[in-house]
Amino acid sequence: MRNDPSAGTGSQTQPLDDLTCVELTWIAKKIEFWIRFGRKADEQRIDRRRRLLFFAPGTVFAFVRWAANDYGTVISRIDIVRAVAPGEPYQTLPFVRPGGDILLKIAGWPKVERVLQAIDAVEALGIDPCAVAPDYWRHVHNRLTAGHEPRVYTSEQHSAYQLRQRIAGDRQRDGGARADQPEERTP
Repeated sequence: MRNDPSAGTGSQTQPLDDLTCVELTWIAKKIEFWIRFGRKADEQRIDRRRRLLFFAPGTVFAFVRWAANDYGTVISRIDIVRAVAPGEPYQTLPFVRPGGDILLKIAGWPKVERVLQAIDAVEALGIDPCAVAPDYWRHVHNRLTAGHEPRVYTSEQHSAYQLRQRIAGDRQRDGGARADQPEERTP
């Protein structure tokens, strides 16, 4: 029996229908689904082994899935996803409702371990992995998929991303005027 995901804990400021829901399960040494990073907007505990986490639109999170049977690991995967707003296009992903903008999708323990190391390297710089440029996670995905080593994320790269975000925010507040396009003049 599934609990109603719209029945939250009361701490949310946004309707749960507008949030991305991730279903987590933890049965030690059998099924271990967890969030490596991400700022949850709400949480709902189903039982001692299962819970639902909710993420606001625009939030980036890493979802790790690992499962094993009597013979060894069955699945080892990590997905870095951006939660989407209602009406925004998305890609489907197991245990994530409705889905999200998948920035990275890696399977197989050796590659998953490399992604976890990349996350650790970002955190070692003092940067929250949620705030990293989405293009970096796409870069890591592409490089690992091709069998190459991804480049390291740098403080300079992060500063440039933050500056682009600030400029984009200023343009939105100014009514969408673009600095690279001249204003139209009427005679």
